[in-house]
Parts: sequence; structure tokens; C-alpha cells
Amino acid sequence: MVSHQFDSSQVGCTCEILRRWVRQAERDQGLRAGLTTSEREKLKQLKRENRELRRANEILRQASAFFAQAELDRLRK
Repeated sequence: MVSHQFDSSQVGCTCEILRRWVRQAERDQGLRAGLTTSEREKLKQLKRENRELRRANEILRQASAFFAQAELDRLRK
């Protein structure tokens, strides 16, 4: 564990926020298990891309169904 010589009031935050920062710094340094800051950012980016791709796929599915129905209607006339 890393020794700290200050408290949360000296950096203008709550004790819990300071604890989170320290734990994340320890993860980044390989001293604690868990995702590093860069891994967390990459995961967030991938989740965002996944949401966008799912949304785009849904739009394409709906458009495909719309045009397929339009083609069926055209053929019936």
C-alpha cells in the first residue's frame, strides 16, 4: 500500500473520492487488481460503439422490412 501524508480536505474532496482516486492509482501502477484507467476508457469506448452499432442494425432491420413490404405491395398491384 502507498502511504499518504494528506487528507481529503487538503485536495477539496470527500474521503470516499480520495479513496477511489488512490485505489485507481494503485490499479494503474499494478499494485491492485482491477481495470487500469486506460482499460476503463477503452471498455467505455467499446460499449459506446456497441450501442451505436446495435442502434444502426435496428434501423437497417426496420428499413429492410419497410422496403420488403413496399415491394410486396407493388407486386400485388
